[in-house]
Amino acid sequence: MLTNNSSSTSCVQVSRDLQQQLVLLRLSLDSPALQFPEIWLRDNCQCNVCYMQQTRSRLPHGWNYLDPTVRLLQLSWCTERKSLQIVWSDGHKSSYALSWLKERDFSHANRARYLRDSYRPEQRLWCGKEFQLIQREFLYDDLLHNDETLLHWLHHLAVYGLALVRQAPLEANVLRDLCNRVGFMRSTTYGDEWSVKAQPGASNYAYLAEPLPLHTDMPYFEYKPSITLLHTLQQSDSPGGWNLLSDAFYVAELLRQRYPGAFKVLSETPVDWADIGSEKHLKFHNIWRAPVINLDANGRYVRINHSIPQRDSHFSVPAEQVRPWYEAMALFIRLANEQACTFKTTPGDVLTFDNVRMVHGRTGYDDTDQNVRHIVGAFLDWDIAYSRWRVLKTDLGHYNK
Repeated sequence: MLTNNSSSTSCVQVSRDLQQQLVLLRLSLDSPALQFPEIWLRDNCQCNVCYMQQTRSRLPHGWNYLDPTVRLLQLSWCTERKSLQIVWSDGHKSSYALSWLKERDFSHANRARYLRDSYRPEQRLWCGKEFQLIQREFLYDDLLHNDETLLHWLHHLAVYGLALVRQAPLEANVLRDLCNRVGFMRSTTYGDEWSVKAQPGASNYAYLAEPLPLHTDMPYFEYKPSITLLHTLQQSDSPGGWNLLSDAFYVAELLRQRYPGAFKVLSETPVDWADIGSEKHLKFHNIWRAPVINLDANGRYVRINHSIPQRDSHFSVPAEQVRPWYEAMALFIRLANEQACTFKTTPGDVLTFDNVRMVHGRTGYDDTDQNVRHIVGAFLDWDIAYSRWRVLKTDLGHYNK
């Protein structure tokens, strides 16, 4: 390793890797060096000219000026302030506190820790037979009044995609109060909340008593609601009305491992998702095009789209791609049903699940005046839920544990 401008004081040693243009900070002789790209250090100067503590952000004077030719001239360590000191070729001087640097070390282990503990919890995929092992129940009153319970619920929902809330009152404001504990409801073309019960002239397939196949809600939105909450007010006494849920990320992983051709088709072929209708005098025509399996730049699962009623008859792909897609989709549906867990909620239950990950449905049921099934639904967004999760972790001191 090439180094110069090396400084060592009280076991803290600073040096440079000239080839990689890194600043290295070693806290003890036997510890790995903390790594910081020099250009990143200049961009993240913490002085009052470059950074505003009140907003925790860079000041705007440098937004139109980013000079990658600036070089590090002098490097030293201040023992008294426990800070890294740098003089730059543009004449600027920077100081970085040790605590701030340790949180932002570019080592693989520290980046992985940040993504797991501060960005989002690591998801754990599960198959249908593992449902009894991963399911957790939370009391509604505890969620409203205990921050530790609220944090635990959000964490479990993020990791496993599913959690059941028990003993909620049979009142109209239950979901709103629960959403307000997190942040706020996500409104859609169907309103803030909606009632799921059999009704004549239904504008949505879910409002029928027929079996509801596995699906995700609202795939026709580019920014679709990401957490579904279903509050059971009345449950059918007929043999039907059982919930079906399957971890579609687990199903996608089965495809990736066992049927890579089908996985490629479902993760690359865009599908037209649409919803045309009206609700409370609001007419709508929503369309979004995206594959069934959505991946990020690193190949990780970020979203599943699947709803047979909302898959448009328009299929805007070359004709030769159509049959391979149907064959791959038939395999996905079969695996999703094979991996589904089943249970039946009771009045006072609030079923919560990750709508970008889980596919859900229910069995059909008998619906009469004396045998009514009534579910109230609402949505949260993960952006709001993850924000609340991070705030709770900070307020409750979990980052220091």
